[in-house]
Amino acid sequence: MSRGGSEFDGKAFAKGLSTAPGVYRMIGADDKVLYVGKASALKNRVSSYFNATPKSSRIMAMLSQTVRMEVTVTRTESEALILENQLIKSLKPRYNVLLRDDKSYPYVLLTQEQWPRIAMHRGPRSVPGRYFGPYASVGAVRDTLNLIHKLFKLRSCEDSVFRNRSRPCLQHQIGRCSAPCVGLVAGREYAESVRRATLLLDGRSDELTGELGRAMEAASKRLEFEEAARLRDLVGSIRTLQARQYVDGRAADLDVLAVSMQGSAACVVLLAFRDGRNLGTRSFFPRTNGSENPEEVLAAFVSQYYGEQIPPREIVLDRDIPDRELIEQALSSSGERKVQLRCRVRGERAGYVDMATRNAQVALATERTSHAAQLARAEALRDLLGMAALPSRIECFDISHTMGEATVASCVVFDAEGPVRGQYRRYNIAGIEPGDDYAAMHQAISRRFRRAAPAPAEEVADAGVNAKVGKRASKAEAVLPDILLIDGGAGQVAQAKSVLDELGIEGVALVGVAKGPARRPGDEELLLPDGRCVRPGADAPALQLIQQVRDEAHRFAITGHRGRRQKARNTSRLDDIAGIGPRRRGNLLRHFGGLGGLKAAGVEEISRVEGVNHALAERIYATLHGLEGQGASTPTE
Repeated sequence: MSRGGSEFDGKAFAKGLSTAPGVYRMIGADDKVLYVGKASALKNRVSSYFNATPKSSRIMAMLSQTVRMEVTVTRTESEALILENQLIKSLKPRYNVLLRDDKSYPYVLLTQEQWPRIAMHRGPRSVPGRYFGPYASVGAVRDTLNLIHKLFKLRSCEDSVFRNRSRPCLQHQIGRCSAPCVGLVAGREYAESVRRATLLLDGRSDELTGELGRAMEAASKRLEFEEAARLRDLVGSIRTLQARQYVDGRAADLDVLAVSMQGSAACVVLLAFRDGRNLGTRSFFPRTNGSENPEEVLAAFVSQYYGEQIPPREIVLDRDIPDRELIEQALSSSGERKVQLRCRVRGERAGYVDMATRNAQVALATERTSHAAQLARAEALRDLLGMAALPSRIECFDISHTMGEATVASCVVFDAEGPVRGQYRRYNIAGIEPGDDYAAMHQAISRRFRRAAPAPAEEVADAGVNAKVGKRASKAEAVLPDILLIDGGAGQVAQAKSVLDELGIEGVALVGVAKGPARRPGDEELLLPDGRCVRPGADAPALQLIQQVRDEAHRFAITGHRGRRQKARNTSRLDDIAGIGPRRRGNLLRHFGGLGGLKAAGVEEISRVEGVNHALAERIYATLHGLEGQGASTPTE
C-alpha cells in the first residue's frame, strides 16, 4: 500500500490506514527507503509524524525528504518487529540506527566424526558438527577450550595431522589430549568424554557434576580407587569453576547491555554469561544516522543483534527501551523459550550493569580518540601531498610470492574511518615470468582500474551507449581512490603510472612506498607525485598512516599467497592428466601406496590397475617423468 506525490500529504495518508500492527517505510525522491519503522497500530504511529508535536531536526529532515510511504500489515506485533529487522538489514535506510559489525563471531566447534575434534571456529558453519556460542571474544573461546582440554582431553589437531601421527604429540605428554591418533584411548571412553564435554558446553554443569559424582561412588565401591580419584578431581575442577564464576550464587544464562553516547556517536557493550561463566565483553559501534537518543539506539541493537544470534533467557539493560514488551515477545517466539528483558535491576546484576556502563564509556572515548588520531594523520598526509581536501579513499597494492611461485597481488581500501574490508581484493597473477614483480604490478593495476577507465568518446554518442556507461560506472571497481599507494620502488611505481596513463585515469595521487637504506620501519622513502623522494621519519603522522595501510596490504597479500601455495602443494600431479578422475586417482594411489610408489612403477604395472588401459598408463608415466611431448619411448618394466 503506498501513496506519493511531489508534496506528500502525510495526514491524508494516515487517515486511510488501519489500526492493525505492521511496518511502514518512508521513501525519498530517488526511490530509496529513508526509514523503516514498526507499529502496534499503523494509523496511530504514522499520524504521530504529521501532528503539531515538536520533533527533532533529524525527524524533520527525514519528513522533508519523504515523497511517499508504504506499509505492510502483519498479523501480530511480533511479526512486525521481525519484518522491521529484516528490512533494515536488507535496505540499510539512511535514518535508521544500523548495527555495524564486520567481524564474524567466534564459536566452539565440536566436529562430527569418529574421533571428534574441538576447536575455535569463525565464518560459515560449513563443517559438520555442533557449534557452541557465539562467544563475546576470542579470549573467552580460548579459556573454554583450555578447560575442555584439561578436563576431557579431546583432540584439537587437524585431520591431516591426526591421520598421519605415529606417536603421541606434546599435547598428550602435558595431559591435554588422550592421543586417539595412536590408539591410546578406547573409542567408547573417548565418546564418553565427548558427551560430558557437550554437557558442559550446553550449560548443564550441574547435571554433569551429579553424573560424575555417581560414577565416582560406583568406582569407589568397585575398589577402583585411581578412577574414583580422577573423577573426584574432575568434579572438583568444575565445582571450583562454578564457585568462581556463578552470578547470584547459581548458574546464570544472561547478557548485560549498556550504551554510551556522545552526540550521535554510540557504543554498546555486551557482557555475556553462560552457565555462570563470564564469557567476556564485546564493544559495538552502531551507525546512528543522526539519532542522539540512547534508548532508541539500544532498542535497535537488541532487535538486530538477537535477530541473528540465539538470545539467552535473560537480557539485562542499563535503561528501559521503547517496545520492550514487544521485543521480549518476539525474542521468546523466535528462540522458542521465554526471554526476559530486564532493567532497573539490583544486587549482583546491578554491579554488572555498572561494569558494562563503564566499559561502554571507556570504549567510546577510546574510539573517538582513535578517530581523532586517524583524522590528524589524514590531515598530515593531505598536507604532505599538497591535496586540497582530505583523502576519503586510499588504496594500496602489494605483491607476494616465494621465488616466483604462486604470485598474488593484494589491494586494500581505507576510508576516513579505517579499513573497508568488504572492498579488499586479491589477484592471482598468471602469464608472467616467475619473480617479475614489475609485470605482476602492471597486471594487478590493469585489472583493478580497467573498469574505472573513462569510456571512449564514440561510446557515448547516443543514448543507448549512455545507459551502458551508467551501468558500467555503477560497479564498485569504478570508484577511484584519492591516493594510490604502491609498496615498492621506482620500478613498481612506473608500472602503475603507465597503466593509469594508458587508461586515461586522472586525479589519483600515486605514491610509492620504498624501504629505506636501513630497511627499518620509519626509514621508508616516499616517491611523491611531483617526483620528489622524501623520508618523513618515524614520528611523522602522514608516514604512520601510510605504514598502517601498507602493512595491511602486506598482510593481506601474504595470506593469499600462502593459501594459493598450500593449495598447489595439496594438488596431485595426477589431476593434470586427461582421463584421470577422482576414482582412478584413488585406485592408483591405493594400489601403489602413494605417488612415490606410482612413480617407481613401469607402464605395464600401471596398466594393471583397475580402470587404467595401456594408453592411459603411458600418459601417466610420461607426465610423472617429464616426458610429455618428447616422443620418447617409455619402458614397460
